[in-house]
Amino acid sequence: MSTPVRILLVSGSTRSGSTNTAVLRTARHVAPDRLIAVLYEGLSDLPAFNPDDDERPDAAVAALRREIAASDAVLLCTPEYAGSLPGSFKNLLDWTVGSGELYGKPVAWLNVAAAGRGEGASAALETVLRYVGATVVERACARLPVGREMVGPDGLVADPTIRAGIADVLGTILRHLDGIGDRTHGGPIGPGS
Repeated sequence: MSTPVRILLVSGSTRSGSTNTAVLRTARHVAPDRLIAVLYEGLSDLPAFNPDDDERPDAAVAALRREIAASDAVLLCTPEYAGSLPGSFKNLLDWTVGSGELYGKPVAWLNVAAAGRGEGASAALETVLRYVGATVVERACARLPVGREMVGPDGLVADPTIRAGIADVLGTILRHLDGIGDRTHGGPIGPGS
């Protein structure tokens, strides 16, 4: 695949100074030339999930679904709240269950929490992604601890080790999309599987 590849970057944090969002902003700057990295910024605009509105969602939900559908892959980065996913981020994922945009979509995530933290969010995220049938690119799922002091005034992470780690994750996703990555793990697992 030599054509441009579009990857959607989704932060699970609504916090303005989020390290999760900073890492994804940085991903846009270290992405390989043919990778178009788009940061999703509508998390706070999504209404609470209501199955009654699933077939005729409001504009924010429709926009989310279009963004996911238009992407070749999705990279997620979320904090952990109360041992699991933040409610607003789980709400975003809930809006994709019935509509199926993540089914078969290559997805990976970054855990930027300090050592010993964030595992509950990662485990919950993996459960949800497998439930919705996303193809989890396990080799691209990484832990890159980022402290608030590592985020510059421009909202980016300047640390060369972290930047290299982010670039490696993006490269792994790109190789997966090119058919070189390890496809023996992950894969769609639908409801009831």
